[in-house]
Amino acid sequence: MFALSITRDPQEPLRLLCLGCHSDDIEIGCGGTILRLLRSGRRVDVTWVVFSSGPKREKEARDSAQMFLRGADQSTVIVKDFKDGFFPYQGAEIKAFVEELKGAAPDIIFTHNRKDAHQDHRLIAELTWNTYRNHFVLEYEIPKYDGDLGQPNVFVPLQPEDYEKKIQCLLEAFETQRNKHWFERQTFLALMRLRGMECNSPSGYAEAFYGRKIVL
Repeated sequence: MFALSITRDPQEPLRLLCLGCHSDDIEIGCGGTILRLLRSGRRVDVTWVVFSSGPKREKEARDSAQMFLRGADQSTVIVKDFKDGFFPYQGAEIKAFVEELKGAAPDIIFTHNRKDAHQDHRLIAELTWNTYRNHFVLEYEIPKYDGDLGQPNVFVPLQPEDYEKKIQCLLEAFETQRNKHWFERQTFLALMRLRGMECNSPSGYAEAFYGRKIVL
């Protein structure tokens, strides 16, 4: 998995940059993949960035990141307070912040899908590619009412310890989301089951991504 990005010295840590507009986006989109990487036996450094939050959502974001990143060699969690739903109108400020993240020098970047129906998600996807022109970028998917799921082309099979822990952490950390009809175990498990079927995952479950440009 991810052989293209880890051909350098295996003693060096694998550096991940995880970008999410809202407090639960990273966990929903690529939480299982991050957990798989963290138990791979390789040193992993993670920069985890959430762009929009309020006091309650920031606490949830930090608590959740702590749950997911316990196995990381090093981790940096950044939570910003850009206004939810208004990212396109705050584009200059958000772009300036994304440019500041260049120092993370990531091997793999997890970000939103450029065709996501949510305007905030699309902007972060666009700015990711504006800033990181020569990196291994994987765009994750978020299930939602808009029905914007597509045909991803990169799959990461997950073991039960990965997808079960992902769901457990989501349901435990994000109390403010529990009243949403879609924020439930069945939704998260169903999407991973569908992607697992599509890639013939041995466990039956997987996460999927869009690899817009991958250089061999």
